Amino acid sequence: MTSTIGRTDTLAWNTVNVGDEVAPMDVPVTTTLIVAGAIASRDYMPVHHDRDFANSQGSKDIFLNILTTNGLCVKFLNDWAGPEAMIKKLSIRLGVPAYPNDPLHFTGNVTAKSIGKGEGLVEVTFKGVNSLGEHVSGTAELSLLNGIGA
Repeated sequence: MTSTIGRTDTLAWNTVNVGDEVAPMDVPVTTTLIVAGAIASRDYMPVHHDRDFANSQGSKDIFLNILTTNGLCVKFLNDWAGPEAMIKKLSIRLGVPAYPNDPLHFTGNVTAKSIGKGEGLVEVTFKGVNSLGEHVSGTAELSLLNGIGA
């Protein structure tokens, strides 16, 4: 992954602006990632670990499950925002499958900023694409606690 280690500090809310880009993240989608993600999320559907079964269901190969995709979205956001940021809301929509040996490229930008209940909130719109198109798109609301009034 391009951003193998995320920020060690947390973005201050007052330093983030609408329109700011989120640092991109590239994920090498491997067979191991797909199988390990399915096992870790206790998703034992054979389409995520058995190539022959996936083929029999009309898929060209095994593919990433939704919980692994969700985890990659969270990693993308946390790598950008930092360890003290909290994802308050996450809404994703799946698109094309993510097959082995077809990397995912995550991009996003800040689309809104507000203060709520003593928290500095930012909304991020993002997507993860591969050679087939958009694998995942979504929006997230993150709390950046350390920048209000600074």
